[in-house]
Amino acid sequence: MSASRAGRTDNADSTNSADSTDNADNADSTDSTAAPVHHLSHRRDLAVRAAVRQGLVDERQPVAGLLDVAALRERAAALRAAFDDVSAPGTTALHAFAVKAASLVPVLRLLRDAGLGAEVASPGELALARAAGVPPERIVLDSPAKTTEELREALRLGVAVNADNPQELARLDALVPEFDQQPPIGLRVNPQLGAGSINAMSTATATSKFGVPLRDAGAREEVRRAFLARPWLSRLHVHSGSQGVPPELMAEGVAAGHELAEEVNAAAGRRQVTGIDIGGGLPVDFTTDEPADDFAAYAALLRRRVPGLFDGRYALVTEFGRALAAKAGTVLARVEYTKSAGGRAIAVTHAGAQTAVRTVFAPDAWPLRVLTYDAAGGVKTTSGARGVVQDVAGPCCFAGDLVATGRELPELAPGDLVALPDTGAYYFSTPFGYNSLPRPGVYGFTVDRSGEVRFATVRRAQTLAEIVAEAGGAHDDALTALR
Repeated sequence: MSASRAGRTDNADSTNSADSTDNADNADSTDSTAAPVHHLSHRRDLAVRAAVRQGLVDERQPVAGLLDVAALRERAAALRAAFDDVSAPGTTALHAFAVKAASLVPVLRLLRDAGLGAEVASPGELALARAAGVPPERIVLDSPAKTTEELREALRLGVAVNADNPQELARLDALVPEFDQQPPIGLRVNPQLGAGSINAMSTATATSKFGVPLRDAGAREEVRRAFLARPWLSRLHVHSGSQGVPPELMAEGVAAGHELAEEVNAAAGRRQVTGIDIGGGLPVDFTTDEPADDFAAYAALLRRRVPGLFDGRYALVTEFGRALAAKAGTVLARVEYTKSAGGRAIAVTHAGAQTAVRTVFAPDAWPLRVLTYDAAGGVKTTSGARGVVQDVAGPCCFAGDLVATGRELPELAPGDLVALPDTGAYYFSTPFGYNSLPRPGVYGFTVDRSGEVRFATVRRAQTLAEIVAEAGGAHDDALTALR
C-alpha cells in the first residue's frame, strides 16, 4: 500500500472523497478543542468501514492498527482534570506518558501537545520522546539497568532520573560533579505490598526486581542515609501498580512513598524531597467500551488516602501508559480461511502472536474481545439467536497462536474481518517478530459530525526488504567467509 492511500477522508454513506496531505503530523491536525460527537464504539465501526474502502486493510496488507485520535485526547484531558480537581493551588504535576505503552512518535507528539510529558526506560524510548519534541525537562528516565553512559546523557540533557538501587546511586555520585546543574534525581523504592491478579505485572511484590525493598532488614534506614548524604537527591519514586493490581493497593504504595518522604525531610531538617513520582499502572477494563472515570476515581482515592500529596508541598509526577492509550486502539485483520477440527470451527486470521503477544501467551490474564465485520467493513451479527462457537487463530506457525478460544461469534467466512479492541497499548506498537511477519501499518483517524473518517499514517507497514535488512541481509556472506 502506498503511503498516499492513508491521507484520505471517507464517509460511512459515500465513497472516498477528497485527498489530503499524508504525513505523521496529520494525526494531530484537527481542532483539538472540538468535542467528539460519536461514542467510541461508533467511531470504531465507522473507521473499520472506511479502512476497508480506502484499502488500509486488503489482501496485500491484511492486518493494521487503527488509532482513535479523539480517544487519546479524551484520556489525556481526563487525566489532567482528575488530578487538577483534587490538588491545592500551587501543586505542580507532570503527567509523563509511559512510552513503552505506545512507542510511536506521532502518538508522543499528540500527547505532548495535550500537555503530557514522557516516561522512558531505554535509550530508544528517550530518542523517540526527543523526536516527538518532548522537552527534556518533561522527560523522566526509569530503568533497572541504566548504563553509566545512559546516566551521563540524561544528566547532560536535563532529563530527570530515578535511580533503582544503591549501586546506581554510586554511579551518580561520580557523574553529578561533572555538571553545574542537575535535573531532578530520585530514588525508586518498593513498598513490598504484594501482587495483584497478574503476578508478572505486579511491581511491588516482596521479590520485585524494581527499587529498594523497604521491608527488607535495614533498607529503610539505608534510604534515609542515602538522601542525607546526597543533597542533590530530591525525589522519591514508588510504582505499586499495573494491570491486575487494584487501585486500593496502588494507593497504599503511594502512601508508603509519601510517608518515607516525610521521614527523610524530618531527618534532614529541610524539604530535601521536593517531588514524589507515583508511577502509573492503573488497570484497564477490557470488557467494555463504556467511558471510564478511572482517573477521577483514582485521584479522589489518593486525595482521601494521601492528602499531603496534594497540598502543594510536593511536585507530583505520574507515569500512566496503558490507561491512557489502550481504549484508543483496534487491531483489524482479515479472515483468510475457515475450517473445522475436532468439531470446533476455526477462523484463521492475520492477527496473532505477532501483534497480540500477551493475549496469545497468557490468555487468562490478557483476554481480548473479538468484534466481527463483513468483507465490506459492516458490523456482522448472528443470523439466529446464537452465534457459532469458534477459535480465532493467528498466522504464526505454532499451535498456540490463538487470540480467542471457544468464543461464540457470528459465523466467520473468508474475507470477513475481526477487530481486537482496547489494543492501543502494548499491541500493534510493540510487535513480536515471529516468523518474520511484517510490522503492521498504524493509522490514526478522526470522525467529524457527519460521520466522515479521516486517516493519517502513524507508521507504514514494514516491507519485506526491511525485514531482510534487519535480518542481516547486507552481511549475507559474513559467516561463510570465516575460516
